[in-house]
Order: sequence, then C-alpha cells, then structure tokens
Amino acid sequence: MKMNFARLTAQVARAYGDREALVNVERARRYTARELHLLSNRIVNMMRDRLQLRRGDRYMCILENDSLSLLHAWTVLKGEAAAAWTNFRDSTDEHFRQIDFLEPKVVFLENVLLDRFQSTLRDRSITIVCMDPLAEPRDGVLCFWDLLEGVADTDPGVESDIQQDILLYRFTGGTTGLGKCAQYTIDNWLACGDSFYTTPDRLMDRETRNAVMAPISHGSGIGLLAIYFRGGCTVTQNLPDLKVWCRVIEAERITSSSLIPTLLYRLLELGDASAHDLSTLQTVFYGAAPMSPSKLAQLQARFGNIFVQIYGSTECLQAVAMLDTADHVAGDGEAPGHLASAGRVVPGVEVAVVDEDGRELSDGERGEIWIRGRSTISGYYRNPESTATEFADGFWKSGDIGFRDADGFLYIVDRKKDMIITGGFNVYAVEVENALNSHPLVVMSAVVGIPHQEWGEAVHAEVILKDGARTCAEEMIEHVKAHLGAYKAPKSVTFVADLPLTPAQKVLRRAVRDKYWTGQTRRVG
Repeated sequence: MKMNFARLTAQVARAYGDREALVNVERARRYTARELHLLSNRIVNMMRDRLQLRRGDRYMCILENDSLSLLHAWTVLKGEAAAAWTNFRDSTDEHFRQIDFLEPKVVFLENVLLDRFQSTLRDRSITIVCMDPLAEPRDGVLCFWDLLEGVADTDPGVESDIQQDILLYRFTGGTTGLGKCAQYTIDNWLACGDSFYTTPDRLMDRETRNAVMAPISHGSGIGLLAIYFRGGCTVTQNLPDLKVWCRVIEAERITSSSLIPTLLYRLLELGDASAHDLSTLQTVFYGAAPMSPSKLAQLQARFGNIFVQIYGSTECLQAVAMLDTADHVAGDGEAPGHLASAGRVVPGVEVAVVDEDGRELSDGERGEIWIRGRSTISGYYRNPESTATEFADGFWKSGDIGFRDADGFLYIVDRKKDMIITGGFNVYAVEVENALNSHPLVVMSAVVGIPHQEWGEAVHAEVILKDGARTCAEEMIEHVKAHLGAYKAPKSVTFVADLPLTPAQKVLRRAVRDKYWTGQTRRVG
C-alpha cells in the first residue's frame, strides 16, 4: 500500500491550522500546524531538488532537539531519501563510525560541531549542511536556511510503500562499537501514534502542550507525531537542565512531559520547582527504570497522580506497555504493588512470554518477552546475522526476562542481553569493555549494570590490571569517556585479581552481575 504522507499533514493543517504545533525554546521559533506543514514541504523539496537526495539515498542528522524537530517524522516521512537520527551527545568517534556504516550523502550538523567534523566529512565527499547562519563563509559548508530560500511549499508528491520503504534509521547502541541499526517505515510510525490513542487515559488532544528535554532522536520522540495529529504542540528544549525545564513548564503552560525517574527524584529536591507554577502539568511520562514507591508518594503529594510509565524499545517503535494513572499506586507500606510492573500491554501489540525453545508460557511463569505488532521493525540494516537471531515470525526477541500476571500486568525481572539501561540510555557491556581494554595497563574487564537509586542501573566495571601496574578508577573512567562519551562511561570501577570465565575463556558477566543484584526485587532498571 502506498501513501503520500504530505496529505496527512495537510489534513492536520486544515483542522488545526492556526494552533501552535512546534516551539523551539533556545532558538525562539514558533510554528502553527499550517506553518509546520508548509515548512516541512519546503524542506523535503529542498532536499530533493537542491541536495539531490532521492530514493535510496541517506542523510544523517547530528542535531540538538530544536534543529532535529524540523527534520522529525512530519518531514522525514514526506520524502524519498531516508534519514538517520543520532544522539547529538555521542562521542565524535561514535558519530564517525555511524557515518562510515550508513554512508550518508548529506550530514545536517550543528554549527558548534563544524571544526571537528568539516575536514573528515569533506574527505568522504559528504555534503555538509549547518543549521544556523555562518559568521563567515566556510569552504564546502552549506547553510540550511540559505538552501530553503525560494523553495516552494507545495506538496512534494512523494508516494512511499508504508510497509516496505525504509525512511528512517536509528542506532540501538553498540555491541561491537557500531551498534545495530534499526530501520523504520511509515507504518511503524502510524502504529506508534495508535499506541497512544488506545489507552484508558486520554493522553493527547488539541490542548496538549508537551515539553521535550531528552533527545527526540530516542524514546522521547515517539509521541511527537501523535501529538501533532491530535492538534497539540511540542515544545523542544536542548539543555538537560531541570531549572530551565521548570521555567519552560510555567512560561509555555505545559500539560505533559517525559522525565526519567532520576530526574523526577532530583525535581523533588530542586528549589526552582517550588519557585515556578507547574500546576498545568497533567501527565508526566517516565520509563527505563521502576519508580521508588516512597519517592512516588512524594511526587504525587507535590504534583498529583499524573504519572504514566512506558515500556518500549528501539525495535518496537511504540509504547508496548503502560502503567496508567489508575494503576499508579503503591502497595501497603513500602511494597511496590503494581509499580514493580511495566504496566499492561497496549492494545494492538502482541506480547508473548516464551521459554528457551520459543514455547509460550502461562501467566506467572518467567521467560523471554517477545513483541510483535505494526510498530515492530523488520530487522537491522546491514546486519543479517542479528536480524536472523533476534527476529522470528515477526516477533522481536527483546532479551528481557519477565512474566505476566493474571491481571495482565507485565513484569521485567532480568535481562538476557548484556545491555545496561542507565538514566534512560542504552549502554552495551561489550563496547565499554573494549574501551577499557584498550588502556595500556588493562588486561581484562567486565562491565555490568548495578542497582542505583536514581539511575535504575549504573555502569560498573571490574578491571584486572597488568602485573605491577598502578592506576585509579578516575583514570579508567576518563579513558572511556574519551572513547565513548560521558554517559557510557562507568560510574564506578573495582580493581580485581581475577574474573569468572566460561570454558571458552570468555568473561561470565552474569556471575559478576549477580552478586550486585542479590536481594533486589527487580533485577533491571
């Protein structure tokens, strides 16, 4: 089935034309639904006619939220070429690994990155488009707004197969330094929107004003299209700063936002939270870690029962399960009650809990969680091995170990894969170990996620040094930061004499991890 996605946004423009649809905080830009529709038409026409981005080509966005919001789903799904969204805060090395893997024809870049990226991108014959006017011309660098001058805002007229044509790539994280590259179609995004429309709570409507502080290249971006189709407004913020967030909530009369539990806990201690009027907040989404019952009680006393937990993944572009406000109550005393769950499975998505042989288990039995639905991707780009291993009959094998109770609540109790979710970001153990092992004093390392009150999981490393070597944890942490960026670096390092090994002499991470999780009711963040 083919679709001209520009017709869908034209319908939004007709229905909600003069209502604000997108606000950029740092750049102080405001667009109505009609203006956003016409601007995204211009961007697609510019990319096709002036940058020659056609079907089969790829372009990459290394952008902050404000700039990336111009190239979000409402633009990407109108075009012929496929976009790749990256985490702006990844290390430069990681960005270049992604560039070499995807081989984009054009890279859209924040001006602050030009000095680091310009020569290398030019050596690869990649067109560079910066997002703000240049103080002075740079050889081989084009400006986004200059390229838009004189471009028509007419319907680009592009028709794509909603289930076959790949229009977006996102990286899951790195197991070998590159990470797996998920690929998305129009139908994946339409299903994502549907997941928000079918919940008991009415989460989005024309009065919704949603503040986004986390990277919209990742999980916080999944609600943008649904809000747009309902006539609501997205307000983007670049800096991960709660004080700025509080000012934005008050100034923009924000009704919804997404914060990881770590930030919600910090919000309780933040004086600025009391200095600003945050009473317009009606919904706060969170994910990546369970909520502390005692902290929830404090948050509800301060803000009301407005919290909704979302369980999802890069491979399944939607809210797979939600713990809505009605179920957002703790048990007796400190007991977590349903708060220990990821919520109920959202209508329209299948979840199966299976054993090692793929046989479905009964309620209460623990097994691997498999997910299938319209939002589930077809596989990984240029990675047939992982696609064959992790997908079966349309199901994605999540690697999460859990169970479903008789009331339909889904519980996550462990992780089969060596992935750490810390503060809402995915970190793969192997890539951190590779960075540590590149240090000249290191013989071997094991990286695991350990319990952390705020982050859900914290990256922890156990390291064996060469005989006679002396160093400190801080040096190890800084070494990883230089290779992978700050959020993937260990928060703590322990130096050990040996590590548990498999018969094949591979590090047995589970044995390292288990000693930190003994006695925990939920063994993942």
